Amino acid sequence: MSDQIVSFTQMKDGTKEDYLLLAELEKPYHGMTADRILDELKRQGEATLEGYRITRLQHGLQSATRAEADGADIDWIVGALLHDIGDGLAPQNHDRFSAEVIRPFVRWDVSWVVEHHGIFQMIYYGRHYGWDENARDEFKDHPCFQSCAEFCERWDQSSFDPEYPMKSLDHFEPMVREVFGRKAYAAEVIREGFVSLLTA
Repeated sequence: MSDQIVSFTQMKDGTKEDYLLLAELEKPYHGMTADRILDELKRQGEATLEGYRITRLQHGLQSATRAEADGADIDWIVGALLHDIGDGLAPQNHDRFSAEVIRPFVRWDVSWVVEHHGIFQMIYYGRHYGWDENARDEFKDHPCFQSCAEFCERWDQSSFDPEYPMKSLDHFEPMVREVFGRKAYAAEVIREGFVSLLTA
């Protein structure tokens, strides 16, 4: 058997050498995370968002453009760009899916806001479906409540305009590469418990 293949067929039988080999072989794949993110964003630009006037990519680009124009930092800009990246595979829980994509690489408040933006957005439309438009009040005592409310109001709900002068994906690509080039779950990046300002 090649020394580039593990010895086990059940994980519980793996040796230390097997798992060290896997860790080494996985490094190039981990290093291409930004490429996969950018590829998914490009796919989201191939078709109009169902019923809307723009594509999913354009929605993300508009959100990120607004965040950058407001003086937001790189974590918020990339969070705005990717807040709906989960739509393709998990439309019913895209907010949580999107948050898990960015969680290892951005501040905790940014991933919390992305994770909860779906329920916060219901204030704009919940009544039309007979839903509780104030469902977000469940989180009114959470330190990120105001950040999420502002994220939705300033950058998300307003970003469905085909005439809005959004910046291109090429503009945001270096930011995506910088964020996803960070060490995953680094304490100095996550900053658990710190609540940042959305705007400068």
